[in-house]
Amino acid sequence: MRKIVNFLWFDDQAKDAVDLYVSLFDDAKILDTSHLTESVAEAAGKQPGEVSTIDFELSGQQFTAFNGGPMYTFSEATSIAVNCKTQDEIDHLWDALAEGGEILSCGWLKDRFGVTWQIMPESLDIMMRDPDTAKADRVGAAMLGMPGKLDMRELERAYRGE
Repeated sequence: MRKIVNFLWFDDQAKDAVDLYVSLFDDAKILDTSHLTESVAEAAGKQPGEVSTIDFELSGQQFTAFNGGPMYTFSEATSIAVNCKTQDEIDHLWDALAEGGEILSCGWLKDRFGVTWQIMPESLDIMMRDPDTAKADRVGAAMLGMPGKLDMRELERAYRGE
């Protein structure tokens, strides 16, 4: 049995969302899909056989996407953080997830399904936790000046004091 799984409640777009997410990560896969039974579909006002849940994995992290209906929506209070090794990886994920969504600030975006993502360089956490608070402050100021996608090179330049 899986102990901890991130559970994502969609109106009826779970399959489209999972298809996008799985296409973006090399080490992603769909683990299982369940469909509405007759009695559950009738109670939910849906058709038997429609997708109910999809279990999937992104970079070793397990998720379940659920078509639960419109009564609950996502907010920025919960996000999926992705630590990227390169600017190319940041650019690739950012462009795909931001398409049709909403650009927030400081490396945050909301995808077209309403899920909030943080797309950032893996070095950001190290730089922001540096015991040299002047370095961390320069990185924080540089990040706050970026209206959307993070620029890894600019963050690293700020860290070095350039």
